[in-house]
Amino acid sequence: MQQTQFESFVIIGVTNEGRSFRPSDWAERLCGVMSVYGAKSRMAYSPYAQPGHIERDKCVFVDARIRDIEPLAYNFLVHFARDNNLKVSDWDPSK
Repeated sequence: MQQTQFESFVIIGVTNEGRSFRPSDWAERLCGVMSVYGAKSRMAYSPYAQPGHIERDKCVFVDARIRDIEPLAYNFLVHFARDNNLKVSDWDPSK
């Protein structure tokens, strides 16, 4: 059986049943797990997993390039959305 290859996507902070996902800072926490230490030992969000909003809903924008750099991190994000029954939508990072 062949595994489906996902492209870039956005995890939306709404369950498939339409409820808001909690806690309210879930997107920042999730991106904090993916964060990196840059210059002067300052933490920064990964450029491949960024928190944001779509209309009033918190989201995490996931760039598919993370799959090639760190497949386990990409799989973690995919499974996070699936395990928490969150809405997922395609996303084009070039726009």
